[in-house]
Amino acid sequence: MRLHRLDITAFGPFGGTQRVDFDALSAAGLFLLHGPTGAGKTSVLDAVCYALYGSVPGARQSGQGGSLRSDHAAPGTRTEVRLDLTVAGRRLEITRQPPWERAKKRGAGTTVDKAQTWLREYDPAAGAWKDLSRSHQEIGEEITQLLGMSREQFCQVVLLPQGDFARFLRADAEARGKLLGRLFDTRRFAEVEKRLAERRRSTEAAVRDGDSALLADAHRMQQAAGDAMELPEAAPGEPGLAEAVLGAAAVARATAREQLTVARCRLTAAESAQAAAERELADARERDRLQRRFTEARARAARLAERADAHREAEARMARARKAETVAPALELRQAAEAEHRGASGAEARARALLPAAHADDGAAGLAAAARRAAEELGRLESARRAERRLAALAEERAGLDRDERADEDLLAEAESWLAGWDDIRDRLRTAVESAQEAAARAEQLAERREAARRRLAAARQRDRLARDTDEAQRAALDSAERAARARTHWLDLKEQRLDGIAAELAARLTDGEPCAVCGATEHPAPARKDAGHVDRAAEERALAACRRAEEEHAERERRLGAVREALAAAGAEAGDAPTERLAEEADAIEREYARTRAAASGLHAAQEELRRAEREREQRAEAQREAAVRSAARVGRRERLDRERAVLEEEVAQVRGAAGSVAERVAQCERRAALLTDAADAARHAEEAARRLKDADARLADAAFRAGFDTPQDAAGALLDDAAHRELQRRFDAWQAEEAAVRAVLAEEDTAAAAQLPPARVAMAERAAEDAARRLREAASARDAAARRCADLDRLSARAGEAARRLAPLREEYDRVARLAGLAAGTSADNERRMRLEAYVLAARLEQVAAAATARLRRMSSGRYTLVHSDDRAGRGRSGLGLHVVDAWTGRERDTATLSGGETFFASLALALGLADVVTDETGGVRLDTLFIDEGFGSLDDQTLDEVLDVLDSLRERDRSVGIVSHVGDLRRRVHAQLEVVKSRTGSVLRQRGV
Repeated sequence: MRLHRLDITAFGPFGGTQRVDFDALSAAGLFLLHGPTGAGKTSVLDAVCYALYGSVPGARQSGQGGSLRSDHAAPGTRTEVRLDLTVAGRRLEITRQPPWERAKKRGAGTTVDKAQTWLREYDPAAGAWKDLSRSHQEIGEEITQLLGMSREQFCQVVLLPQGDFARFLRADAEARGKLLGRLFDTRRFAEVEKRLAERRRSTEAAVRDGDSALLADAHRMQQAAGDAMELPEAAPGEPGLAEAVLGAAAVARATAREQLTVARCRLTAAESAQAAAERELADARERDRLQRRFTEARARAARLAERADAHREAEARMARARKAETVAPALELRQAAEAEHRGASGAEARARALLPAAHADDGAAGLAAAARRAAEELGRLESARRAERRLAALAEERAGLDRDERADEDLLAEAESWLAGWDDIRDRLRTAVESAQEAAARAEQLAERREAARRRLAAARQRDRLARDTDEAQRAALDSAERAARARTHWLDLKEQRLDGIAAELAARLTDGEPCAVCGATEHPAPARKDAGHVDRAAEERALAACRRAEEEHAERERRLGAVREALAAAGAEAGDAPTERLAEEADAIEREYARTRAAASGLHAAQEELRRAEREREQRAEAQREAAVRSAARVGRRERLDRERAVLEEEVAQVRGAAGSVAERVAQCERRAALLTDAADAARHAEEAARRLKDADARLADAAFRAGFDTPQDAAGALLDDAAHRELQRRFDAWQAEEAAVRAVLAEEDTAAAAQLPPARVAMAERAAEDAARRLREAASARDAAARRCADLDRLSARAGEAARRLAPLREEYDRVARLAGLAAGTSADNERRMRLEAYVLAARLEQVAAAATARLRRMSSGRYTLVHSDDRAGRGRSGLGLHVVDAWTGRERDTATLSGGETFFASLALALGLADVVTDETGGVRLDTLFIDEGFGSLDDQTLDEVLDVLDSLRERDRSVGIVSHVGDLRRRVHAQLEVVKSRTGSVLRQRGV
């Protein structure tokens, strides 16, 4: 990962827009970020972290707009961070804007704009940026996947916080474990420990539950056996519990079967005794019933004798009532005639009371004649009533014509007013349409200019970047040429030295008696000797290989330089000689003009639609004006016809209504008089007929009473019985006869008479004996049922206990196996001698790698004195595996890192941080980290140690890294030339780059 450019706007202490050119700073390999306390040095690193992960490290990691926005920012300036970087071979640009509370564009108050995020990628083939995503989640997943690190790992590996590593050096094993666990993500190993512990607890609980269920079944069997069963003393989870429970169950089952046999014998004897008692009770109850039946029959006969006189009197009354029933029809007819006569007379009186005095003495015929005359007069008034209704309709129609006249007058006035301003409306709308059309044409022209300006600006930026790349590539090519020349010179020197000492090399192969490869002699009296500076063949070949590699590297750098120069020429041809800043200003100006014209052109469609609506409205109003004039002319003739018809009808109605207020009132008077006369004639006729029917009914009633043997009709009426009295008397007759017959039947029964001669039955004694026998039978049946249930329960519980014991066997084996694994992973097992947890074991391996990587730099910083080593020893009563010690070469002793001085602690923690960065980088997939930041701590070093630390940091350039030192130590400003200074003021901080 390499940072190129960082743009900060209204972020932290920076009120305006600040830019950091990391390419220029990284060219020196080592650069300094300095400034006074509180100026905003750490805010620059916060901005980098926020751009990548959407949150900042430390206490400000909430990442909300309220905590990130600068207090010095203008109200209309939105907080924004834009980062340009290369990661995994891809050039990306990330822009983030946190939530922003701004003033509303319309009205008072504020509104909150949501957070925004953009991700773009530079396409070298097209020479332009292309948009990838605007989704927070997608961008976060993409960046995390490319970097291979979480935010915590990034802050610990790239933004090296020295205070954290100083605490790491002095921390205990638990604190180190927490930090390493976050960096190396050992949660899966902790999850394995957790899963094993949960599995152990679950299997242990299952075994205990199984044993508890088995003991519960044993308790149930004990309850079923009536405490005749002894429970095992083993607790749940102990071995041998199942065998003890099953043995006790077998003994209880045998005892229960014996008890069942005894209970069955007792039940048979009780059933025989209960049957005999039931038979004796039935005989006693039957004798008692017959004796009571005879006594009751004798009492009923005595009561019948006492009521004999009343029975004979009722018979006589019933005979007289039967005679009077022949006169009842005549009585009913006379009563109906009398009631009808009274009603008709009352109705006649009421009807005559409503008539005028002139008709008081008229009979029914006279009243009928007067009613017919009134009906004839109503017929003559019907024509006048229709004329009066027509007059009302004419008045309503005339009023409707007046309303229509007023509505058309209002419509004409409104149409004339609107049409009077039509020319102004049309000219205004046509002007708006023409302006929008001109803006649209202008926008099309500006679109072409905008695209051309964008291409030139992109080419200019690429030209500037390629110019820097060309300088770098040229320097790299010169460096590689020098290295190749030095390597070739070195190889030639070694070759020459080898040739000078070739005789000694050949002499080393001579053997007495063997011929010399040069002269052929078999004697070698004075062979040549190798001197201390002799070069052998292997050294020459290594130098030759190094020379060839240097030449190949130089050729590769030359090829890269040519490619960069070609790309620079293409970009220069496209961009020309104009400065990039001027091209950017021109592009921005064109962009603003284009946006303005587009906004003006966007109203073209709306203006055209408004013009068409106005033209349609003008046509509708003109048509409505013409129609209103036609309707007004038609209403004049219709109004005249209505006035003539109304005059004729008013004259006709005035002649007919006379003194009445209207014809309808005159008709109502006639209808009321005709109705009263008709009702009075009908009532008089009905009264005459009712009087005639009453006289006939009196004659028939007197004749019927004489034939029935009564002296007067009143005597016959007195002898009649109503329905209720007749039914009551008949019921008494029937009850007497039924009672008399029943008593005779009972007294005539032979069994009843015979039982009356026997002694009284002893029913209570027989019932007590039967109850005692039934009780003994119930007790015997209950005992038999209880014994049967006991046997069944014991059989069922014993079978269930056997099945549970069979199921528990494999579960207990699984528990033993899982418990051993869980104890080993958790460090509590005796097999784990160092009591190391599984996660601690993995972290110990990582810590050992970190210590080895840190030692390589710590030796240089401490002039070879100190070495970091990992320790597996236990700390006190805690667990082992995460110890960290330092070996002092001056004393040869190993001691705790907490004994280091302040300066020693700083460069030890720095070495540890760099080593941890290397290990975490390799762990996360080998992501290349080309830019690192080290935050503070240099003030505790002396001059010599500071030089050694800077040499180590400068050596990081061997891996093509650039290191930024965040410090306010003044001596570093003289030693590090590339600087990024943070200058604070009352209006906010600004950034200045120096030495680049």
